Amino acid sequence: MAQLLTPKLIVGLGNPDDKYEKTRHNIGFDVVDALAKSWQFSWQKNKRFHGMVAQGRSPQNHQILLLKPLTYMNRSGQSVKAVLDWYKLLPDSVLVVYDDLDLPLGRARLRLSGSAGGHNGMKSIISHLGSQQYPRLRLGIGRAHQSGNAASHVLGRFSKEERLVVANVIGMAAEMIEKSLDNGIEKTMSLYNNRVVSA
Repeated sequence: MAQLLTPKLIVGLGNPDDKYEKTRHNIGFDVVDALAKSWQFSWQKNKRFHGMVAQGRSPQNHQILLLKPLTYMNRSGQSVKAVLDWYKLLPDSVLVVYDDLDLPLGRARLRLSGSAGGHNGMKSIISHLGSQQYPRLRLGIGRAHQSGNAASHVLGRFSKEERLVVANVIGMAAEMIEKSLDNGIEKTMSLYNNRVVSA
């Protein structure tokens, strides 16, 4: 029987300054924050890893490391590579959680591999790891209603109505990650990838 592919390092992407808190681009941070709170992991700054780390055993008794790179989005790969090198982990043991303009709000997609899709954080990770073969969880933030600047959209905050959906998306993302620890990435993909979350 093939070994289940389960994450050992869960990376949430975002930007570290307070001004970016709760922006669309920081939804990856929000998911790993939710996991740390649920699992009672405490965050600590780690200079070697250029990020905030929290670690311990999940409720399913898996040893897990959570990471929030503090390098800013477009240099996220520096932080991820530092952790992989230190712990001698393979890229397929990483799960990266990030925002996706091409998915509508309320959707989440788990994938085993793929391109950066224009996301600067993912471009950086692919460049540093020299591989696209690592799992990722894309969380839809939708595109701006007016054909405006994509940068101002991703760095903007969710509306009051959207925040209700986002809270449920973050909850579902955390549930997906917990499920993947027991059932593996592939089984979790089949269970969740077609779900749509509402307020």
